[in-house]
Amino acid sequence: MILDYIGVKEINGSLIVVDGVENAFFEETVDIRLEDGSFRQGRIVQMEGSRVVIQVFEGTREISLTNTRTRLRGRPMEMPLSPEILGRTFNGAGKPIDGLGAIFPEKSVNINGAPINPASRVYPKNYIHTGISSIDTLMTLIRGQKLPIFSGSGMKHNELAVQIASQASVTDKDGNDDFAIVFCAMGVKNDVAEFFRRSFDESGVLQNVVMFLNLANDPIIERTLAPRCALSAAEYLAYEKDMHVLVIMTDMTAYAEALREFSSSKGEIPGRKGYPGYLYSDLASLYERAGMVHGKKGTITQLPILTMPNDDVTHPVPDLTGYITEGQISLDRSLDNSKIYPPVGILPSLSRLMKDGIGAEFTRDDHKALADQLFASYAKTQEARSLASVIGEEELSKKDKRYLKFGKLFESKFITQGFKENRSIEESLDLGWEILGTLPRIDLDRVPEDILDKYYVSRVED
Repeated sequence: MILDYIGVKEINGSLIVVDGVENAFFEETVDIRLEDGSFRQGRIVQMEGSRVVIQVFEGTREISLTNTRTRLRGRPMEMPLSPEILGRTFNGAGKPIDGLGAIFPEKSVNINGAPINPASRVYPKNYIHTGISSIDTLMTLIRGQKLPIFSGSGMKHNELAVQIASQASVTDKDGNDDFAIVFCAMGVKNDVAEFFRRSFDESGVLQNVVMFLNLANDPIIERTLAPRCALSAAEYLAYEKDMHVLVIMTDMTAYAEALREFSSSKGEIPGRKGYPGYLYSDLASLYERAGMVHGKKGTITQLPILTMPNDDVTHPVPDLTGYITEGQISLDRSLDNSKIYPPVGILPSLSRLMKDGIGAEFTRDDHKALADQLFASYAKTQEARSLASVIGEEELSKKDKRYLKFGKLFESKFITQGFKENRSIEESLDLGWEILGTLPRIDLDRVPEDILDKYYVSRVED
């Protein structure tokens, strides 16, 4: 039996309260009919006996306390899915906004997903090629991994996201190169959204991209739904269509702020910096949807991007993200100010799964040793720079001056590359050896002798 509940007890921001509701369940979707006959969608977010609190997706403006009709739909919010979602653009609630009409679904799935049995997870191996030397060589993105990018306000994380989405590729041992990008932008301005659309179109990858765009002037409720809709699309493509899927989500800080605003409107007790106490588990419910599942050919890899307020890595969003994910790519403000693109900060960045997805079987036999040595040598460059700031560069030893020269070359040739420059892994590794050649062989103490014999060519200038 279908019942319409007439009238609303209370309106608070994007929430309405309805009394006398029976047989409802948490996260159930509802249809809300206004006085003028128009419909809005909502979902139940809180229940107290027969009183339910409903989150209205399109906002509560013009909703009447007396004549509004609310109807329970008997199912949670679902995302309609079919192979034709590739190349399409959706809003944060999963509705098409590209003018190409509705999706004719093969199936509809709960946007909250289904939990993955830990015993069915497969350990992530094999790398995803991004074409960016600093990432591919030093903090390799492994298929099935979740590797966030920690950025700051005004830095070039949007450009980096577009470049990775345009250049990323994968081929597994079975020769399967079915690859798709699910791109989810939350709280972005219109010009940024247009930049994403135009860039994907110009790079020729738009037909392999599923875009979810939540604009800054869209309801914050959509912002909390957007990553769940995106991940539902990714799970469908990966586990049912056997595709390798890279999910790029930007900006997770905007998502967390929407969650904070929503939590406050419900009257929940705030946690650190006003964020809800369940922020950790909420973020984990998104990040843990990445991975490889036993018996499934497809994989889901996540590259969430977040901006750290005041570049503070101890802020709740990057802090909790770091606990859940397997490493991070940190963008460096000083490199960005020096016009170095991409401004990847090498020393605070790492990929914890990198060691199992590189080497002779996946990339090249010298990869791990080269990466270790580049890290170590660049760390000595930073020590030499710190010393030079105290005693002056002229007073440095010959060895320290050599490391200063190495650091400049490393930043200008290895880290720096063009927005449309796609380097193969072999080109990146060879470039790393070329730069290490400016240091004496005796200083390369992280590389085995057999690897040095095979790849090292001295370019030391006396």
